[in-house]
Amino acid sequence: MQESSSNASSSTHASGKEIAGHEYLAFTLGSEEYGIDILKVQEIRGYEAVTRIANAPAFIKGVINLRGIIIPVVDMRIKFNLGEPVYDQFTVVIILNIGGRIVGMVVDSVSDVTTLTPEQVKPAPEMGSAFSTDYLIGLGTIDERMLILVDIDRLMSSAEMGLIDVQAA
Repeated sequence: MQESSSNASSSTHASGKEIAGHEYLAFTLGSEEYGIDILKVQEIRGYEAVTRIANAPAFIKGVINLRGIIIPVVDMRIKFNLGEPVYDQFTVVIILNIGGRIVGMVVDSVSDVTTLTPEQVKPAPEMGSAFSTDYLIGLGTIDERMLILVDIDRLMSSAEMGLIDVQAA
């Protein structure tokens, strides 16, 4: 066991890429800033009208036609209960590829791509039953800035979302 861990750490130091950490796409919902793994992002588009689906949960805005593929669009402000969404020139749809399924995610705005080292990511505090931290990776800190890191795979494939079939292991 110890030999493999020393090999892993020496390769990490040798290549320097692993030390750099993970890249997160930073976006805002209300006054908070969130981050998701950049590798899950397929593209970023301006907000456009969606086609509503009858009896869909409120957070499912509807569907859009993306180059011939009909994809569901989730409004994260509604999903996270962050007040009434406002759609303006800054509103964007982040197109995600989660386990081979394409899903759109409406956010207030996108700011930048940030690289966080493991030391900059702190565990999410336990909030009790009032707020579930199941979908949070942790809190990323960059100087005075704090990113709420969302486990977008886990969130989008959760049973309550009903968007992505959970594959049996």
